[in-house]
Amino acid sequence: MPETFHVVTEARHNALVEAAYRHRGYHADEAAEGARLCASATLHGIRTHNAIKALHLEHLFGRGRGCVPGAQIEERPSRFPAARIWDAHRKLGQSVAYRAMDSAIELADRYGTGTVSVDNAFHYLWGGGYVMAAAERGYIAYTNCTAAIAEVVPFGGKFPTLGTNPHSWGFPTMDAVGFPIVVDWATSVVAMGRVQQLKREGKPLPPMAAVDRDGRPTTDPNAAVSLLPFGAHKGYGLALIDELVGAYIGGSLPTLRNQWVDDGDKHTCTFFFQVIHPEAVSGGAFARGRTQKENVNAVIADILGHGNEGVTLPGQIEAAWARKSAAAGGLLFSPAEIDAFNELAAECGAERWDPAGLPRLEG
Repeated sequence: MPETFHVVTEARHNALVEAAYRHRGYHADEAAEGARLCASATLHGIRTHNAIKALHLEHLFGRGRGCVPGAQIEERPSRFPAARIWDAHRKLGQSVAYRAMDSAIELADRYGTGTVSVDNAFHYLWGGGYVMAAAERGYIAYTNCTAAIAEVVPFGGKFPTLGTNPHSWGFPTMDAVGFPIVVDWATSVVAMGRVQQLKREGKPLPPMAAVDRDGRPTTDPNAAVSLLPFGAHKGYGLALIDELVGAYIGGSLPTLRNQWVDDGDKHTCTFFFQVIHPEAVSGGAFARGRTQKENVNAVIADILGHGNEGVTLPGQIEAAWARKSAAAGGLLFSPAEIDAFNELAAECGAERWDPAGLPRLEG
């Protein structure tokens, strides 16, 4: 069924989100970076990781526990010039992620590739937003992270011992298709943000996406307490990659990340970023004298040819949503989302959004 959306300008959205972060003690730069990622997610139709999710996560796991307003990033020693290691000291995740991606790009410009590993982090929300921004600047980019809480049951198991543990890749394919190809997914069938969104909207979960308190599959978002990996053993394996990378960085045990007790162990997430300059992987021997960009275009055209012209590329839906948002003149929110933003406005004393005064878009 067609949905009704209210249109909110990005400036008005960012003003409210920044006010909410500032009210909770975050510095101006952190608040702006937090709002920037939330606006990008909404612009591209990522409704599971908008500002409602971001500030809800901060409320549940934030100040003094998973996240520390005003924390400063500490760079740790590394004997490898193309690899940086950061202790985020539980700084706001969006702030750390934007800065880490910029740092990895700087390294890639110098060495062809660059990595930034981040310990003691707080969840950065939509990983696709960071790799997309890097791809738009001409780089191949990757990131993964461990989640703030263990809420995914491993394949064949009964107890949630994994995070939703997303993987995100971005490729600079604007010349070929008009937008970056972005492969971005949680390793569960759905993210918990989707459960929260469907709960707000009064809609059911897809089958075999979540289980209830007794470990039985459920489509009721109100009964869902844990998630299932997508693709059975395949999603489980991808989730395990994040936990192992996090273990090498120094991250906490998955089942401890939401237990805020002083037990001598760690209770924080990890991030991993990698940026590759396209020239650093070019073999140069492209068929028929093609350049690297022409070869990328040819590969994509071949994939979409042979009767596959109707195939959707990763990132295409997000690009279409961004065009839809731009045509509407702002960010698109459902009536339920407007209500949630007005709760944030009441919390921080900001001006509420009057639905009657906002432009509407049907469909």
